[in-house]
Amino acid sequence: MEIYKETNTVASKEFEKLLDNQISKTQSLIEGKIIEGTVTKVGEKYVWLHTDGLKSEAMIDINELKTLGQENKVRIGEKIHVLLERIEDKNGEVVVSASKAQKIKGWDILVKAFEDNEPIMGKITSKCKGGVIVEHIDTGSLMFCPGSQISDVPIKDVSHLINEPQKFALIKMDKIRGNACVSRRQIISSGKKESKAKIIEKYKEGQIIKNAIVKGYSSFGCFFNVNNELDCLVHLQEISYSRVNHPEEVFNIGDKHDLLIISVDKEKLQIGCSIKQLSPDPFEKITNYKLNEKYEVKVIKIMDFGVFAELEPGLTTLLHSSEISWSRKNVSPKKFFKVGDKINCIITEIDKDKRRIAISYRLTKENPFDQLEKNNPVGSDISGTISSMNEYAIYLKLDEYEIDAFLHFNDLSYSGIPEEVAKNFKLKDKLTVRLLEIKKDLQKVRVGLKQTQKDPFDYFKDKKINDTITVKVLSSDNKGLTVQPEGCELNLHIKKSQIAVSSSDARPSRFVGGERIDAAISELNMEKRKVSLSIKLLEELQNKEAVSKFSSPLSGKNLPFSSLSDKLINKKVKK
Repeated sequence: MEIYKETNTVASKEFEKLLDNQISKTQSLIEGKIIEGTVTKVGEKYVWLHTDGLKSEAMIDINELKTLGQENKVRIGEKIHVLLERIEDKNGEVVVSASKAQKIKGWDILVKAFEDNEPIMGKITSKCKGGVIVEHIDTGSLMFCPGSQISDVPIKDVSHLINEPQKFALIKMDKIRGNACVSRRQIISSGKKESKAKIIEKYKEGQIIKNAIVKGYSSFGCFFNVNNELDCLVHLQEISYSRVNHPEEVFNIGDKHDLLIISVDKEKLQIGCSIKQLSPDPFEKITNYKLNEKYEVKVIKIMDFGVFAELEPGLTTLLHSSEISWSRKNVSPKKFFKVGDKINCIITEIDKDKRRIAISYRLTKENPFDQLEKNNPVGSDISGTISSMNEYAIYLKLDEYEIDAFLHFNDLSYSGIPEEVAKNFKLKDKLTVRLLEIKKDLQKVRVGLKQTQKDPFDYFKDKKINDTITVKVLSSDNKGLTVQPEGCELNLHIKKSQIAVSSSDARPSRFVGGERIDAAISELNMEKRKVSLSIKLLEELQNKEAVSKFSSPLSGKNLPFSSLSDKLINKKVKK
C-alpha cells in the first residue's frame, strides 16, 4: 500500500520548502557564536528567548541582564544578543549567555580600536591594587589602568575622577586572558604635546627672549619660564664665560634675564638657550697676553688637582698642582691659596682651538735646584731636618732651600744592618749629609750620611789576600764569629767552616767576646766593598810555612801540617 502517492502537490512542495528553510537555519547556528533572540516570555527570575533554528527556547536570568545594564530589554518582543554555548545540553535545553556575548562583542570593539590606535571612552569605576578599574562606556567591558598611567603628574586621590566619562588610550591587549590595559596619562600627554608643538613653532634659533623668569636650578643648569607658556634650560656652560660651579651662585628664583635661543628640537619639543652668548667672548682678548710673561690672576676655585684663576672676568686659566712648587710634587693647593687670592703667575700655554690657558706659579720664583747646585755642588756637605720616613729611606728638608732630599737606608752607615741603623733616627732630627746627586730635570736630590764619616773600608787599601790581621771577637753563634779588625769600625763575619782546619776544632764556642785573635784575608774586592776572613786559612798558611822551613825535600812538606801530624800519631799508636 502506498502512502503519499502524489508528491508533486502544492501542499507537499510548501512543506518541503518550510522544512528546508528550518534545516538551513539550524545548520547556520554554531556553538560559540553570538546570536540574536527575541523575548517571548518574562517571568519573575527569567526571560525566554526564541531564536529561529532552535527547537526550544533559551532561558536567561533577569539579574544577568540588569548587571549588564539591559534591564530595559526585559520586555516581550525585545531583541537580545547572546552567546550560544550549547545547542542542546544533557537535559535537552539550549544554553546561552548575555554577559559572555557582551564581553566578546566588547572585546572585538576594543581590538579594533587598539589596532587603529584610536582612543576609547570609559569611566573609572573603582580603585584596585596598583591602579583603577575602567569600564568601557559602549560595551561595559572592564579594563585596568595602572597608577602610573592615571595622570602625567603624581596623583594621590582619584575620587574626583570616578564615574566621569573621559578618553583612554589602549596600551595592551591580552587575547588569551581577555585583559585590556588602558592609559589616561597618554591622552593628557598627547594633548599637551600637540599644544606644546604649536608653541615651539613660534621660536627660532638666534631669537632673543626678553625677561625670562628663573624657575629653578639643578647641578647641570638653570630652568627659565618663557612667556608663561614654555620652560627652557640654560646649561651650566652657557651661563657665563667665567667658571660657574652651581647656578645658585649667579641666580635667585624669580630673577629675570634675557636669553638667546641656540637650539630648537621639534621632536623633543625643547629649546636650548644661552646667556653668555649675548655678551662678547672674553677669550678673544687672549691676544693681549703673551707666553712666558708674568700676570696677576685671581683665584676663583680650588680643586684637588689645581686652581682655577681669572686673568680678567670671563677669561679663566688653570694652575695645575705640579706648577705650584719646585720641590713638592703632590701638593695640596688649599695649603697654598684660598678663593679670592691675587697671585702672580707666568703663562706657559695658550691653546686657541681648545680655549685653554695654562699658568705656572713656581716659575715666578727662582729654581731652588739651580741655587743648590750653584751654592752646594755635588760632594759638598749640607745640613737638613728629617721631614718624613718610610720603609727604605729618610727625607730631609735641606736648610735654606724648599727641597726634600732623599737619604737611602744603605747610605746611613758603613756598618750594621741598614733597617736597624735607621731606627736610631726620628722626625725633626738635624743631620749633616753629603750631596751625592742633583737631578734638576727630575727635581731629585740624593744625599748620604755615611759619606761624611771615615770609610772603615779604607783599612784594607794596603792589604791583600793571605795577609794576617788581628781582630777582636764581638760575638759568636752556631754560624760563626762576628769580629772587628783593630783600628777599624767595620764588623766582619768568620764562618764556622773557616774557624779551624780540623772539624773538631771548628767550634765558635771556643772563643769569647773581647778575645783578640789572628785571621787571614781570604777574599778582598775593593770595588764591591767585600772582604772575608779565615782562621783556617791562617792555620794552613802557618803549617805550610813550618813544613817548608823545617822539613827536607823528601819529608812530605807539601802535605798539610795537620795531615802530617795525624800520620805521625797513627804511626806512634801502631808501635
